[in-house]
Amino acid sequence: MSEQAKEQEFSKLAHFPVTFFAIVMGLMGMTLALHAGAPAFAWMEAASSLLWLISVSVMAIVSVFYLAKCLRYPGMIAQEWHHPVKLAFFPTITVSLLLLATATHAHAPELAEWIWLVGVIGQGVLTIAVVTGWISHRSFEVGHLTPAWFIPAVGNVIVPVLGARIGYIEISWLFFSGGILFWIILLTLVMNRLIFHDPIVARLFPTMMILIAPPAVAFIAYVGMTGEVDGFARVLMNAGYIFAALVVAQVPRLVKLPFALSWWALSFPLAALSIASFRFSQLDGSRAHQTTGVIVLAVLALVIAGLIVRTAQAMMRGEICRPD
Repeated sequence: MSEQAKEQEFSKLAHFPVTFFAIVMGLMGMTLALHAGAPAFAWMEAASSLLWLISVSVMAIVSVFYLAKCLRYPGMIAQEWHHPVKLAFFPTITVSLLLLATATHAHAPELAEWIWLVGVIGQGVLTIAVVTGWISHRSFEVGHLTPAWFIPAVGNVIVPVLGARIGYIEISWLFFSGGILFWIILLTLVMNRLIFHDPIVARLFPTMMILIAPPAVAFIAYVGMTGEVDGFARVLMNAGYIFAALVVAQVPRLVKLPFALSWWALSFPLAALSIASFRFSQLDGSRAHQTTGVIVLAVLALVIAGLIVRTAQAMMRGEICRPD
């Protein structure tokens, strides 16, 4: 390979986006969804273990490539950080770590705790850094605001999912409180943007699915800390269903859009809704929620299969890792 050809290959690394971690989130989410359904359907545990291995492998590959980009093209990382839309995707890195820790707990509890601690520290730092970026001297336009801005809030409420189980109760409540606070604030801003301003651009429209994630994950975290389904838990669970219904109404428009990595935003929220439904069923004995969990999980499996095919096709066509 000539030097020029090598340089062209390396230049692709410069455009390796942080949004690749959304793929990890989707795969880890489905791993956890299968694990959540295992008490009712034993075969799901074996499927969860297999997908865990695949998810860990994918996360390792994505992490190596992004680390290589950090070392070789630090200027490109800085550009992503200062990008008004891409900034919100940086917490997908620590969210992936927290999901990895949660999924690993069933296989190696001590290792999972260490991964979780690293993820918690990173999530705390990134949350403060991202919010500081939002309220800094830079001016943001209304068009920059999308449901992707929920990602830092979602990361915070993921912390208690494992944290409460391994004994970090006060840290769990701290992050849960921060996540709920920012979710409510951002939800107001996002709904204002969706109702009173221009539609979200096609490339980012799939992030609408992220509307489902905060209440669904918050439900999982809340019942994990309290151990029961009370009134507030029901509000969170049903908020997830309401946002899911709103998103389903957008499907006719969604299917007409060209593929982009942002389509992976469809995966993790579905996983969170499936897990929340299974958890509600286990605590409340509701067959309806168990059935809902199975249906959402089946949809998730189809969505991830389709996303894997579309991503592979896009990579072979050179449609990914190129300048925006």
